[in-house]
Amino acid sequence: MKRFLQSGFVVAIAIAMLMAPSSSRAMGHKEKGTACVPQSVVNLNNTMRQLWEDHITYTRNFIISSLGGLEDTGKVAERLLRNQDDIGNAIQPIYGDAAGQKLAALLREHILIAADIVKAAKSGDSDGVAKGQKRWYANADDIAAFLSGANPNWSKAALTDMLYKHLEFTTTEVVSRLKKDWAADIDAYDKGHEHMLMFADALTSGIVKQFPKKFN
Repeated sequence: MKRFLQSGFVVAIAIAMLMAPSSSRAMGHKEKGTACVPQSVVNLNNTMRQLWEDHITYTRNFIISSLGGLEDTGKVAERLLRNQDDIGNAIQPIYGDAAGQKLAALLREHILIAADIVKAAKSGDSDGVAKGQKRWYANADDIAAFLSGANPNWSKAALTDMLYKHLEFTTTEVVSRLKKDWAADIDAYDKGHEHMLMFADALTSGIVKQFPKKFN
């Protein structure tokens, strides 16, 4: 976890240095290897990381509870869906209420499709899994299209690649748990966790570049 937090801070410093006027850098405002990181950038980066870390963590909790038939499955699902609303709410001050609601709706669809896939996989319904996967990747395409349309710094191709990777890691978790391959399950979660924090950093970077005056 320590390296994840350090990664986020490095991203914040890099953003701040990119935003700083070249004359300021030349005049020695970056002395002794330090940089002044605006608190607004740090706050945004922390918020994005927390929200997307919740996304990956509660997704895993749901997979474990659902596949295990645990009594908390419903409550975990409620918390996971709330996270999608939280992510939508987080961008509303920047992109408006409609955009926040749209992103939340797309992310809730992402979770509901995942729940269908987990259910189908648990019951051995390979056709249901295949259909769910098709819908899941189409939803990822919709999310990438929406985000890239809101911010030109978010490449649609890059977003699509990152979202597909998230789906791959999550799928590996489900398959590995069904096979009781605990080592592979844990490895997929660890890699997916790190990947999701990188995704959060990419979103932060794009927002700061799009609205530099908000973060100076």
